[in-house]
Amino acid sequence: PQVAADFRDRWDQVQIGFVDDPRRAVQQADELVAQVMATLASSFSEQRAQLEGGVSAGGQANTEHLRMALRSYRSFFQRLLAL
Repeated sequence: PQVAADFRDRWDQVQIGFVDDPRRAVQQADELVAQVMATLASSFSEQRAQLEGGVSAGGQANTEHLRMALRSYRSFFQRLLAL
């Protein structure tokens, strides 16, 4: 939540700066969007690695373990599509 709030604050500054220097504001907007995308990609990559690690750590996992893993993947998948 704090990271998102920081990005929103930075966006507000970009918009305010448009009045004085539109070209610079657009450049800053592009950079900010790129940073948000990189942050999201990193966060989702870490979450996926955790899911993958949980499944592979089970080795010969039983059906219940695999069912729980699939539920976790489904929840993650739905969050990705909700963006």
